[in-house]
Amino acid sequence: MTAFIPYGRQDISETDIQAVINVLKSDFLTQGPAVPAFETAVSEYCGVRHAFAVNSATSALHIACLALGVGPGDLVWTSPITFVASANCALYCGAKVDFVDIDPRTYNLSVAALEEKLQAAERDGKLPKVVIPVHLCGQSCEMAAIHALSEKYGFKIIEDASHAIGGKYRNQPIGNCRYSDITVFSFHPVKIITTAEGGMALTNDTELADKLALLRSHGITRDPAQMTHQADGPWYYQQIALGYNYRMTDIQAALGLSQLSRLDEFVANRQRLAARYDSLLSALPVEIPWQHPDNYSALHLYPIRIPEGVSSYSRLSVFEGLRAAGIGVNVHYIPVHLQPYYRQLGFQPGDFPEAERYYRAAISLPLYATLTEANQDRVVAALRGQLQ
Repeated sequence: MTAFIPYGRQDISETDIQAVINVLKSDFLTQGPAVPAFETAVSEYCGVRHAFAVNSATSALHIACLALGVGPGDLVWTSPITFVASANCALYCGAKVDFVDIDPRTYNLSVAALEEKLQAAERDGKLPKVVIPVHLCGQSCEMAAIHALSEKYGFKIIEDASHAIGGKYRNQPIGNCRYSDITVFSFHPVKIITTAEGGMALTNDTELADKLALLRSHGITRDPAQMTHQADGPWYYQQIALGYNYRMTDIQAALGLSQLSRLDEFVANRQRLAARYDSLLSALPVEIPWQHPDNYSALHLYPIRIPEGVSSYSRLSVFEGLRAAGIGVNVHYIPVHLQPYYRQLGFQPGDFPEAERYYRAAISLPLYATLTEANQDRVVAALRGQLQ
């Protein structure tokens, strides 16, 4: 039987396994030396001052919003083409969510649409407190332009870089927070590197760093400078905020630290495979992903688009045919504003036409660092068969 080819998968080496075993044999399974070592390694890789490992990127987005003071009465804007967590994080804080339509070339949040929406919001007195650009597929949004708009209109920025560790924007590592207040990474197994489940929040702002540290661990501090009075003794701690148990374990961090040593290799392999897809698909009637010249994408995903209404085949028929052939294609993503929960909040079909146009045509082909050229050829051959 022909093996199934997933759209994404982790690559776990013997070195990764040994790193986890070493923690299992140590005195620390949860909060030991591996977590700060992983945080330091990521912060140094990205060129950012502070990094906080957490149990998921969703948790990182939540505490990022809280650290920036998002609460009831506030507005948070993000892209409709993302996983629901990019929007849910604001709702967790009691804020309201709105969306900004996407750029039809990059599929990222459109700077032109953002500027137009900001102009209208300023007239109406409804400017956002935070904007969350999502680096879809590992390609950075146009962060310099978004940052310039933040200075003009007074909003904060959280980069949802869940797809993008190892990528670069203007030849600098994504995650350096040059154009944002906080950046968030994901380490889910299908992402660039993995800690099984896990995420990270990064910032250059010391005040935000203090808040992120508190919020991920119950709002508890052992820092005498943060306490309301002198400690009762060396055992003493205080809860000074309402935080959460969003901590990463040492087991996860050890895996992440080991994986980080191969990050550049993983991204280079994804780049090579994506370039090969570009070539192999050039003669087929599909739209291949476009890369902005300011970007070196981490290439978490490789979405093609099946043009609408140009032939007898449809996105659905191609998707089902590829799945039947053992090709684990997927769709990233269903526009968030079309989800039933968000429809109940008042969003309607037609609100963000570019996002909806993208969704109707998109299919993510398999792409991961260990995808073989033989399996990639199998994907392309199966796709060609569906398009004939």
